Amino acid sequence: MSRLEDLEAFIRIAETGSLTAAARRLGRSLQAVSRSLASLEDDVGVQLVHRTTRQSALSEAGHAFYQRVKPALLDIQEARLEAADRKSAPSGVLRIGAPTLFGPDFLVPIIADFMTAHPQVEIDLQLSDSFVDLAAEELDLVVRIADLPDSGLQGRRLGALRRVVFGAPSYFERHGRPARPTDLRQHACIVRTAAQRSDQWAFQIDGKTRRIGVRGAFRCNTMPGVYAAVSYGLGLGYSPLWQIRRLVETGQVQVILEDFEPKPVPIHALWRENKLPPAKVRAFVDLLAGQLRIEDL
Repeated sequence: MSRLEDLEAFIRIAETGSLTAAARRLGRSLQAVSRSLASLEDDVGVQLVHRTTRQSALSEAGHAFYQRVKPALLDIQEARLEAADRKSAPSGVLRIGAPTLFGPDFLVPIIADFMTAHPQVEIDLQLSDSFVDLAAEELDLVVRIADLPDSGLQGRRLGALRRVVFGAPSYFERHGRPARPTDLRQHACIVRTAAQRSDQWAFQIDGKTRRIGVRGAFRCNTMPGVYAAVSYGLGLGYSPLWQIRRLVETGQVQVILEDFEPKPVPIHALWRENKLPPAKVRAFVDLLAGQLRIEDL
């Protein structure tokens, strides 16, 4: 079986077109590279490189061999790097982006555990509800709540988040409970004015996603304002369940129309596309996936 250094020598010769250039790139002597090529050709039983005094060119068999060997060699090199990287403890600054409300409640407790386990890591947490560009913002990782297009990022699914309609007991006492999403047209609904299509609430009706237009006398540009208004019985709200869980647990609001909820929105941890994310990113994502445990929350 050919040695790894023989394959590396062949790849360099193929890419540089010269044994001398390949030797320089590998930091080996010309004689050593020549011996590696001869050993590889002897092993496969065919000439891979046509040699002249000035240059080297791949034979037909050499071209085919190069196409098969190059990806395999890259995988081997990547595996070597990953094995070496796993021996080193996570360190340095880990820059994380997350939604404004989600970060403090869900990420900070996990970050606290992570920093206790890895004292050589510093955390820079950036909270924003915009879809930030990782490279432009110099972030290592983002937590994103959305259906993801092909974004050129790698990621790991952490769970899914429910979207619900909710109201205060005092509102239901005065106005009753809607039985179907279409009944919302006769109810006061509180709309967040800063969000696009916030007056079009999504539901699953007869197996299909449909949007129902809603309106009401009270509107607000922030979700905390919407939640306060719903709590005081000014109308019904529409929100991710995790954002109102404390209101539900304390009985200030009640969830309705659960049989018509739209498909849960997935939540992912995302990082820039490369085959080997740094140890600090892998370690944090592993902890996040283990502790977050969000599924249809």
